[in-house]
Amino acid sequence: MRDSRGAEFDDFVRTRSMVLLRVAFLLTGDRHAAEDLLQEVLEQVYVRWRRVQGSPEAYARRALVNRSINRWRRRARRPEQSLGRHDEVARDHADAVALRGVVVAALRALPPRQRAAVVLRYLEDVSVTDVAAAMGCSQGAVKSHAARGLARLREVLAASDLVMPITDSGGSR
Repeated sequence: MRDSRGAEFDDFVRTRSMVLLRVAFLLTGDRHAAEDLLQEVLEQVYVRWRRVQGSPEAYARRALVNRSINRWRRRARRPEQSLGRHDEVARDHADAVALRGVVVAALRALPPRQRAAVVLRYLEDVSVTDVAAAMGCSQGAVKSHAARGLARLREVLAASDLVMPITDSGGSR
């Protein structure tokens, strides 16, 4: 028989894992890396369930951000290895799929903290206060990272064939 921690955790995973997977994907830019990252974070959440029970999703978001930044740092220290990856956006796909590929590639080009700020703030619609808590920094730093990240995204998307206006409609909730 499972204890109450297991049942509560199962409910959390069942209801919030897709949202957390989307965050992980946007942070990593790769489906498989996102699944691995989320698995590691869910293991961490389970072990600490009693302590994070009041706000497990906020804890999980922060853990996703921290682990993705740590993975990026480890990868930056190793020499880059080509895996012969094919372009994920085929020319015959719909414009929506092509646009998604361009946006994901543009997100992957951002430094990790800018990427985290943009993903959480604008794609997940998390408040500045909650993003600051997830990233472990001040609200001003979140706004700065988000502004720089949006500016860089504008540059990358303007240079692509698929031009899409990016507006800063987030304000400072």
